[in-house]
Amino acid sequence: MTYQKTVRYLAIILFLILISCKNDQKTEVTVETKSEIKTENGIDKSVYEMWKHYTKSNPEFKNEEMPESDFFHNNKKDANQLAELTLNRKKKASSGLYFLYQKYNADLPKVGKKQIITDFDGKAQAIIEIKEVDTVPFNQISKEYAEMDLGTKIEPLKKWKKAHWQFFANVMKESGEKPTEEMLIVCERFETIWTKKY
Repeated sequence: MTYQKTVRYLAIILFLILISCKNDQKTEVTVETKSEIKTENGIDKSVYEMWKHYTKSNPEFKNEEMPESDFFHNNKKDANQLAELTLNRKKKASSGLYFLYQKYNADLPKVGKKQIITDFDGKAQAIIEIKEVDTVPFNQISKEYAEMDLGTKIEPLKKWKKAHWQFFANVMKESGEKPTEEMLIVCERFETIWTKKY
């Protein structure tokens, strides 16, 4: 697996949230369907436009490199729903499996890092900025955090545990591992700092 694929895989896992999780787990990152208008790099033009508008309105960031763009989850329905929750500032966190950071010898997310969130087709929806990163055992995830991650107040902790256990179990199975109640979760809290303009 190339470094780029590893980083992309980790980004998907890191920014996952499972609402109505399906068992159709993808084992490799696939190329998303893009709109007809692309750049030469295969990134939708809207990603560049969003960053351009953001830096024009926030000139202190004009010399910053454009952040990575990606969508949450691994299927169109969930990716688009999570992008919408982020756009509406209801989703304020995402969860990753610490095991994967160890496996791929990857750095944990850093406070201040920005990311452009897209829908499943690669259209820019919002820019987020990481505000806090913690490593917490699965069985110590709080109701407050689950609510931020799921973007819902309806049984957030119960839904969070069910969805993430299933997803993490599928991911770990590929390496011959099994989830435990004590497995470490990378809990990333973020703020939506820019959204697409209608």
